[in-house]
Amino acid sequence: MKTNRFNPTWTIAIPIVSLVILGVYHLIPSFPFIVTLLCVGLIGSVVTAVHHAEVIAHKVGEPFGTLVLALSVTIIEVALIVSMMMSGGPEAMGLARDTIFAAVMIILNAIIGLSLLLGATKHQVQGFNLEGVTAALGTMTVIIVIAMVLPNYVTNSPAIGSYNNSQLFFIAIITLILFSAFTFFQTVRHRDYFLPVEVDQNAVEEDVFIPSIHTVMISLIMLIVSLIAVVLSAKGISPTLESLLTQFGAPLATLGIIIAAIVLLPEFGASIRAAKANRLQSSLNLAIGSAIASIGLTIPVVAFFSIGMGWTLELGLDAKSLALLVLSLFVVSNSLRTGYTTILPGIVHLCIFATYLFFSFVP
Repeated sequence: MKTNRFNPTWTIAIPIVSLVILGVYHLIPSFPFIVTLLCVGLIGSVVTAVHHAEVIAHKVGEPFGTLVLALSVTIIEVALIVSMMMSGGPEAMGLARDTIFAAVMIILNAIIGLSLLLGATKHQVQGFNLEGVTAALGTMTVIIVIAMVLPNYVTNSPAIGSYNNSQLFFIAIITLILFSAFTFFQTVRHRDYFLPVEVDQNAVEEDVFIPSIHTVMISLIMLIVSLIAVVLSAKGISPTLESLLTQFGAPLATLGIIIAAIVLLPEFGASIRAAKANRLQSSLNLAIGSAIASIGLTIPVVAFFSIGMGWTLELGLDAKSLALLVLSLFVVSNSLRTGYTTILPGIVHLCIFATYLFFSFVP
């Protein structure tokens, strides 16, 4: 009963079907609608991967649960970026920057904005632990600036907006240190800073049904299978997707937005559900923690990969993106400065996100 409750049939079937589709793709590349099937398999595998990560997270509890979710999403993101960079060649050297920036804008404005809006609409005023959110925002800001702003101003680099190998290696180590320090702070030293400020009765009743070890092991296996399906599906889809974007004259950054949207879609739902259940702390843990993991782990992996491949990684943001990033960081710090939030900050963040999307497609 518990296994069925946490792992319904679709969560097991979708990754297996995705692997079958991949087998057909490799054996019969001309199979009708094979790219469409790969896309369906990719999205389905992302959803099931995050579902199984949520099951594991439900077992280990807060704040470890949100860390498991953030790491799972980051693995998917890194896999998509690396696979598409390998197939895209030199023209894809800005894909990591575009994807990470898109993820940051989605997290800071779309996820947090809609969470604040829907949560405050239902509960009027919601509280959260100010110490934990402040520490997370500070860590996230430093990682973003050294990874995506500083490259525009360094000298002795191969191109504007890029680091040379020694600089890139240093930045990769620094981001890993920051991510590790925050993880230790969140899960060991000051775990209480990231626990919900209020216990919701519905959440308590739901937590009575804790998944068994057997259920968690099934989820762990299926999580690995889902991640494999995501990586292989992305590799098969990327040439067709890039060709379609070029055909329709879409901006280069569009691919990064698509990747970030696919990766963060299930997490978006988890944050919204937490906010509506009056668990804003869990929602913010998930959102900001994902931003820290997204950059703090993606940058080092892509950096080491680029150094090994001899690629020149483009990380620096252009002036328009830099302005939107500064605006987002300033507003989110202002929105979350008191430990309580209402409906207005949610509307402001969603307006920033709408502005980002509009000027991404109408540059």
